[in-house]
Amino acid sequence: MNKKRRLALAIGAGIAPLLVVTMPVTPAGAHGYVSSPPSRQAQCAAGTIDCGPIKWEPQSVEGPKGLTGCSGGNSRFAELDDDSKGWKVTPIGHTQTFTWRLTARHATSTWQYFAGGKKVAEFGGGGAQPPETVTHTVNFGSVTGRQKILAVWNIADTANAFYACIDVTIGS
Repeated sequence: MNKKRRLALAIGAGIAPLLVVTMPVTPAGAHGYVSSPPSRQAQCAAGTIDCGPIKWEPQSVEGPKGLTGCSGGNSRFAELDDDSKGWKVTPIGHTQTFTWRLTARHATSTWQYFAGGKKVAEFGGGGAQPPETVTHTVNFGSVTGRQKILAVWNIADTANAFYACIDVTIGS
């Protein structure tokens, strides 16, 4: 190996650690999902249901605000929209606490819960960054029977939201 090539390799090896330390960090592709009762993506991550790539990144169901599907409009996670997949249904009462597990804590505008396409609860986030675990107690009122609950985490400083569907039987 000639001297110029060795010198170039030595300089490159010396500069590489500096670049790693000084390069800007890109945001993680991870954010949050409902872990309890187990959402569809939580079931995938646990291996309860055989799923595709969502198994490895249940926190990544992100899409534009205002969507109504379980996949957040993300085609990679389209199987979350498949109601015939055999999702585990959790029996709950008329009031239920939902737990979000957050892996990247974004400033929050609101958290919303829908049953049968109608909003049943909304919690304000005040633009604040939430803790790693967030819980909300939702009262379903007169809603009963088998329901697919759509839980939405609306981010304050972007046009996106995170989506999770939870299959439940209310009042069982």
